[in-house]
This record gives sequence, structure tokens and C-alpha cells, in this order.
Amino acid sequence: MNMGSMLAKAQQMQADMAAAQAEVEQAEVEATAGGGAVTVRANGAKKILSVKISPEAADPDDIEMLEDLIMAAVNEALSKADDMMQQKMSGLTGGMNLGGLL
Repeated sequence: MNMGSMLAKAQQMQADMAAAQAEVEQAEVEATAGGGAVTVRANGAKKILSVKISPEAADPDDIEMLEDLIMAAVNEALSKADDMMQQKMSGLTGGMNLGGLL
């Protein structure tokens, strides 16, 4: 493979990765905690889009449990967003580890 061909291939891969990243950033994931007591939606850019709390979960005598449920649902949603991005990029790079480039 000549240098020009390698450069063109690298540029195409870079463009494909940018398009995939933009696509994933628009995609949404959802996670729940407490059997559905708390539901969190996030996008691939790891921005929280919504938090829904069932009325039964809002016990004023146990705010700590509600806080834990929210934290668990948010962490799960962000983890799903990371997994979604990693899966998409892995498909483009053929599983190559590009270190901090992604």
C-alpha cells in the first residue's frame, strides 16, 4: 500500500468516526433503578435528558433511598452511553485500540 492510499484510508476512517460519534451523541439510552421507581434517559453525549420518579419512591421519611436510586439510575444510563459509543467505534476500527484518540 502506498503512502497516498494509506493517508486517504486514514482520512476516510476519521470522517467515518466523526459521523459515528455524532450519530451516537444523538442516540438515547434509558436506565431504571428500584424496579422502575426512578428512570433516567441520557444521550450518547452523556447529557441527562430526563429523570422520572414514581410517586411511591418519594417517601419524605426516606430521602436517602431516593437519592441512592437516582444516583444508581444516572450511573447506569451514563454507563450505557459509554458502552454504546465504544461499540460503535469498535465497529469502525475493527477492534483496534486507538488509545486516547476516541
